[in-house]
Amino acid sequence: MIVRVIMTRKVARHGKGLDVSLLPILSELLMELRTIANQQPGYISGETLRNVHEPEEYVVISTWRSMEDWQRWFANEKRAELEGKVDALIGSPTTYKIYSYY
Repeated sequence: MIVRVIMTRKVARHGKGLDVSLLPILSELLMELRTIANQQPGYISGETLRNVHEPEEYVVISTWRSMEDWQRWFANEKRAELEGKVDALIGSPTTYKIYSYY
């Protein structure tokens, strides 16, 4: 059963607004995660979106052949390491929601 995983990341605001100096680093980390995910068994596709009205919010949608494929990727040590860097950079944890086709 194909699953879609929706990951939400919100860059913490400091002072008067969004620290735009973080965005190139975040972009690089997200691209590295996507590059590694592309090599994983069961990975079908992914896309990264930025909220137009809340530019500190990012959503990544990835599609996997099965829940087991996603779980293997989620348990991947390199993925966890990069995710830790992302979460430390943005100042909040990534949230995950997993959906299947109905």
